[in-house]
Amino acid sequence: MATVSCRFVGQETGGNRWLEADGPRGGDYDDRFARLAAEGHDVHGEADLVASLGLGSVLDAGCGTGRVAIELARRGVDVVGVDIDAAMLAAARDKAPLIRWVDADLVDVDLGCTFDGIVMAGNVMIFVTPGTEGDVVANLSRHLERGGSFVTGFSLVKDRLTLGTFDELAAAADLRLVDRWATWDRRPFAPGADYAVSLHRKS
Repeated sequence: MATVSCRFVGQETGGNRWLEADGPRGGDYDDRFARLAAEGHDVHGEADLVASLGLGSVLDAGCGTGRVAIELARRGVDVVGVDIDAAMLAAARDKAPLIRWVDADLVDVDLGCTFDGIVMAGNVMIFVTPGTEGDVVANLSRHLERGGSFVTGFSLVKDRLTLGTFDELAAAADLRLVDRWATWDRRPFAPGADYAVSLHRKS
C-alpha cells in the first residue's frame, strides 16, 4: 500500500465544542462501539460508504479514536487521521501505531499534501469552534484533489449547523453536492430527517 507523504504544519486552538464537552474520551469512547459490535450491530457503515467510492487515499478529519480510519486502512486505503483531542488520538495510536495521526485543529491544519477523499464522521461539523465552520470546510477542501470526494455526516439539531448553510459553505470551497442520504447505509434523505450524510465533489 502506498503511503501519503505529508508535511505537517499547524497547532490546536481553543473554543472547540468537542473539547468543551464532558463526554467519554479515549477507551471509554471506544467501549460504546465495542458494545454495539458485540450486540451484532454494524459499526463500520462510514467505512463501507467511503470504501465503495474507490478512493486510494483518505483524510479522516476529526478521526477520534480511529474507528473509521483503521477500518479503511484494513481495506487497503492509505489514511491519515487528524483530531484536536489528544486523549482520543492516544487511543488511536495505541490501536494502530503505523497510521499517521496528527494532533491539530481542522481550521488551520496543513498536511502539505492532498487526498482522493476526506471523511468527516461522528458529528464533526457540529462540534467545531462556532463561527469557524466555513474556514474548516475551506481548509479541508485545500487538502482534496480535483474530483475528490468530501463525505460528511452530522445530526440536524436546533441551533447548530443547517444543511442549507453547510451547502453554501461547501459551494464557496468549490465542493459540489452529488448525493445525500439519511444514514451511512444510504437510506433516502427526506425533509424532517434528523441526520444527513452528504457527498460533495471538488470542482
